[in-house]
Amino acid sequence: MPARKEEVAHAEAEGIHFLWLTAPVKFLGEKGWVNAVECLHMELGESDESGRRHPVPEPNSNFLLEEDAVIIAVGNGVNPLIGRTTPALRTTRRGTIEVLDPSTGQTAREGVFAGGDIVTGAATVIEAMGSGKRAAAGIHQYLTYQNPKPPSESTDSSTSK
Repeated sequence: MPARKEEVAHAEAEGIHFLWLTAPVKFLGEKGWVNAVECLHMELGESDESGRRHPVPEPNSNFLLEEDAVIIAVGNGVNPLIGRTTPALRTTRRGTIEVLDPSTGQTAREGVFAGGDIVTGAATVIEAMGSGKRAAAGIHQYLTYQNPKPPSESTDSSTSK
């Protein structure tokens, strides 16, 4: 994994569990809902001309991970279609999503939150995780109160005394 040792240590401290040398093969589910991911174990093959060993599948090593949600996070480039195909979503000149409130991840589009590399561009895993956690909290507040801020921070004058 292309990350510094301290990034991996911080991710593990945040509760991330790594499955090293593991490759997803397919998603399993019913009626559009995932319930498992079929994976297989990999091993490092022979070195190539550059000296790098590449993963190769271990025969008959398939196994299932029971899951109810899957987030595919590959790469750190911005998909240029996002800004052109999502009305009211604003992007920066670099193509990243503009966030109006970094503490919640709220974008210019009502009810749409963003975090991680899509907001900052390529950064560390820890920065992306922190941003994702803030966006998740913002989503929770929005869904709970239909407002990106908790009630104590709301400026509704009808309830103030």
